[in-house]
Amino acid sequence: MEITTAARTLLEHKGRNLWTTTPAATVFEAIQMMAEKNVGALPVVEGLRLVGIISERDYLSKVMLKGRSSKETPVHDIMTGQVVTVTPDQSVSECMAIITEHRVRHLPVVEGGQLVGIISIGDLVRWIIATQRMTIEQLEKYIAGGYPG
Repeated sequence: MEITTAARTLLEHKGRNLWTTTPAATVFEAIQMMAEKNVGALPVVEGLRLVGIISERDYLSKVMLKGRSSKETPVHDIMTGQVVTVTPDQSVSECMAIITEHRVRHLPVVEGGQLVGIISIGDLVRWIIATQRMTIEQLEKYIAGGYPG
């Protein structure tokens, strides 16, 4: 089922709360913010420019498993610098395909070179489920004769 809803619409519904960190922040500070905000990743920005992303996965594989100190390691040392992004005009289906292809869980949304939001795989799955549920309800009404034709 192709879902053509734009990422922009998804961001409007989920809210545009966007928490970020900087390359110079410590990994501890970034992880602490992720825990406080209940998010799994933070875009890394310099000014208004997206320069990377740090996720729980980065912390586990590049700090914890290597015995590094999160209080001494800067975000820059472990962030993913080649960030997969989408535009606000890309569809939910396109975003899901990108997440699947690149094996990532978070997609920063960039417009005109500026970070405007972030979409997670959870956001996409919730949207897809709601869309499918609405389609099923409409079909049930149509079949039962209660849908204007």
